[in-house]
Amino acid sequence: MDLGIKGKIAIVAASSKGIGLAAAKKLAEEGANVVICSRNEENLRIAETELKKVSIGEVLAIKCDVTQKADIESLVDKTVDHFGTVHILVNNAGGPPAGYFEDFDDDAWFKAFELNFMSAVRFIRKVLPLMKSQKWGRIINITSVTVKQPIDNLILSNSIRMAVVGLAKTLALQLAEYNITVNNIAPGYTLTSRVRSLVETRAKERGVEFEKIVEELVKEVPAKRMADPSEIGNAVAFLASEAAGYITGVTLFVDGGYVKATL
Repeated sequence: MDLGIKGKIAIVAASSKGIGLAAAKKLAEEGANVVICSRNEENLRIAETELKKVSIGEVLAIKCDVTQKADIESLVDKTVDHFGTVHILVNNAGGPPAGYFEDFDDDAWFKAFELNFMSAVRFIRKVLPLMKSQKWGRIINITSVTVKQPIDNLILSNSIRMAVVGLAKTLALQLAEYNITVNNIAPGYTLTSRVRSLVETRAKERGVEFEKIVEELVKEVPAKRMADPSEIGNAVAFLASEAAGYITGVTLFVDGGYVKATL
């Protein structure tokens, strides 16, 4: 299936590892010109090399801390200087720390807000004039299953990511006439390199097999496994496509059936 994104310009935030890298890789395989970023220069260059092996289009790697407004604005400016525009924006960032309400002071809440909400706001604000002028755009926010089914010890994520969903739904209504769609992807348990490392450590500490720890973590997942990051990347590529042009304002759960809600 031709997704219709060959030659499009895509920015994927926080894309040197995990879900961000998987999304960038799928867009690159489909022929988009992909801009990746990370605050870690070494990880960024490793990801750039990996992407260039599979990319049909061009790959541009730019150092960027998504909690910093100046970094975001600079990244978009460099993208436009190089490619002329932006068609696809994938808002992605690492999750805030786990913990309970009593564990976090104001500073922790503000950091989570900067990381997971304001990063999306700032990227969208910067690319929106471009998308409006060309009457074509795809904005995709990576959130979490916690926006529908809160996880007990993830109060920061449960709270802040809901704000992203509200932002996306409102913008979807306002931007549809410009042929700009705004959607969210809510991954469930995903076997990123970070999660794999944590599982390996826990398995070693307990003297059990890797698969045993995974089985325990996904006991409430009907699919009985974690997602591979590439499966999240597939969802990103679809929502970025021409085929998904009439889909906007939705939150797509890629979770193996973890979320039990019917609506």
